[in-house]
Amino acid sequence: MSRRSLLQAASAVAAALAISGCVRYAPKPVSVADTATRFASHTIDLGTAAATCRARAPSAPCDPARPDRLVLFDVLLANNPAIAAARARVATAQAAGRAAHAPGGPTMTLSSEYAGADSQPWLLGIAADIPLDLGGRRAARIGSAELAVAAARYDLADAIWTARMALVRGLAEQLVADRQTAIAGRLEALQNRRFTILERRVAQGEASRAELERTRIDLADARTRVAAAQARHEAATVQIASALGLPLEQVRTLAASWPGLETPAPTVASSAAGRAAALLGRPDLLKAMTLYDQAEFDLRGEVAKQYPALSIGPGFTWDHGLVKIPFNIGLALPPLDLNRRAIAAAQARRAQAGAELEALYAGAVAGIDQAVAEAAAARRALAQARGLDLPIAAQLAAQADHELSAGAIDRSDWAAAQGGLEVARLAEFDALARVLSADAALEEALRRPLSGPETLIVGAGS
Repeated sequence: MSRRSLLQAASAVAAALAISGCVRYAPKPVSVADTATRFASHTIDLGTAAATCRARAPSAPCDPARPDRLVLFDVLLANNPAIAAARARVATAQAAGRAAHAPGGPTMTLSSEYAGADSQPWLLGIAADIPLDLGGRRAARIGSAELAVAAARYDLADAIWTARMALVRGLAEQLVADRQTAIAGRLEALQNRRFTILERRVAQGEASRAELERTRIDLADARTRVAAAQARHEAATVQIASALGLPLEQVRTLAASWPGLETPAPTVASSAAGRAAALLGRPDLLKAMTLYDQAEFDLRGEVAKQYPALSIGPGFTWDHGLVKIPFNIGLALPPLDLNRRAIAAAQARRAQAGAELEALYAGAVAGIDQAVAEAAAARRALAQARGLDLPIAAQLAAQADHELSAGAIDRSDWAAAQGGLEVARLAEFDALARVLSADAALEEALRRPLSGPETLIVGAGS
């Protein structure tokens, strides 16, 4: 067999091996209808969530019959679509990080020539151009890809925290709305009773139309309170369903528990060391630091581009009967300005990343201070409602009971006093809702749970 035949056979074998090692494209179409079907098939598995809860926090109750925030947190981790999307972004970043380690592929050139006057008329050649993946370019590419993985993980942590806070706020609003719906229902019944009595008195000429109109306004206000509480309950249920990633109908029958809902801690624990530790562990700040490090790697890569990129070019030539083995060294020259403009742009991006990090840190500190102040103010308002307003209303209601028994007042005046007590109770739960909202804002600012079953997670304080 001639050398030409050997060369052709070797080329054919190499091409066949290269083609057989290629990854085949596998289509995977999606449709909105399929997505809707999958979402509708989501179910709430409280048994599995409770088992995961026990593994995560052995000292927590983890009761599937009365799921608390920790059990529902495990449901959230399994079903929330935003968390699933964040996990997918982490997997994408990891795949891109592995791809970044692969150097650029070589190029190959095949050449031929025929000269009929020669006894060996053919010239056949093959040459490769292999870029050398070395130095700052490679380090910058790999380092930036690895930092992208870290940034995606911080995004995942932030997505989990955002979903958790939506769940906590939704549960607090729903449970408070349930209590206010019951209180407002009693208030509506009392005001309706007053209106019926006064309406009969007006018909008998024993009361004025103005007094009846005031009672009608009180009745309308009570009905508005009932409707508002029911609307808050429905909105909170929708928010819970969104946080859990479940269809709304499955969440309507969910009987969640929140031990200690009506007895929040009397003071807000906030120390300088705790704030510093919380700030150092915030995913958004850690991501901002990662983006700054990425800007550093990008600058390093642009600096490396002001030097030539090397490549080597081994080859083989059959030159009319002569065997030649050429070897070339290639230089990819930098731009005519030695990449100074690109370097300046990378320096500006690094400065921007540093400024954004400082702005985010300052905003986080201010957010913590504001949340602490609001939590303290909300507790003062709750203490006033429970220590002053509610006892006075309860005393007046009890006095009305005695006066009604003694015949000193009629049913209309008694209902007015009892209605005042229910209004005070509604105000108490308004103040409690403010405390719960302030606590949620403080937890969001610190990016860590301050109370409840989540604090029982092993390693939660680390």
